[in-house]
Amino acid sequence: MPRLRSALPALALVALVLLSGCTGLLGGGSVSDDQLAEEPAGGEPYAWDANTTAHVAVTENARFRAVYEVNRSARDSVELFRRDGFGGRSPIPVTALRYRYPNGTEVNGTEFDERGGGVSRNRDRVNVTLPAQASGTGELAFSSSSTPKQFTLPVFVEGSYVVVLPENRRVGVPPFGSVSPGGSETVRDENDRTVVRWEEVTADSLAVRFYLERDLLAFGVIVGLGVVVGGGGLLYYRRKIQRLRRQREEMGLDVDVDDDDSRRPPPGMG
Repeated sequence: MPRLRSALPALALVALVLLSGCTGLLGGGSVSDDQLAEEPAGGEPYAWDANTTAHVAVTENARFRAVYEVNRSARDSVELFRRDGFGGRSPIPVTALRYRYPNGTEVNGTEFDERGGGVSRNRDRVNVTLPAQASGTGELAFSSSSTPKQFTLPVFVEGSYVVVLPENRRVGVPPFGSVSPGGSETVRDENDRTVVRWEEVTADSLAVRFYLERDLLAFGVIVGLGVVVGGGGLLYYRRKIQRLRRQREEMGLDVDVDDDDSRRPPPGMG
């Protein structure tokens, strides 16, 4: 029994590692057909004709739609993942997968197998094998989850990038808003959405931190109240200290011994 008790922590650690998929034994599998056949995030169509290497539209509910140009002659698959804080990778949840051929024919993820492609998932990435019949530059699209008030994703394909934020979101006031890498241009479209553009991205990842305009107003109100309350408290204590000082002087308690020549009586007693 003592040996069993001493082995329990090690067994628990092994079980935790296995359940987390860190060994890769439980991390494999495929993405369900239902997920692949879902509608794009936000209920809007993919931006097939955006004329950019990658187009990402972030939605209100912390999701995004992404379209990437991929040259089937140069690569036959695309790996989709996120980097974690320990330098590793984890697969991103992929839904609403689509591929559009150069001639405009569009297929969803459930049809990839029929055309020689496929979608598989392991412990650190989702691997999308492009349809075998594809040639030239087609477009791969998918939807996934994002983070509230921040979009971060590795650069899967180098080239020009566009990230479109939801309505009334801005990036212009640090530290609430920031864009990485540098060299971007920020404009607003006809729907008052912030559009961030890069002519060429070769960095490892993109990161766009944004905020609602009302967030700045709320922050300003909080700071203003803090200044008023803090200033009022400081004034109150300053007046209280001055009043106590006057009381001490009137009672003869505020006497500097070094200045006492022993010939004059203390204040108030002469």
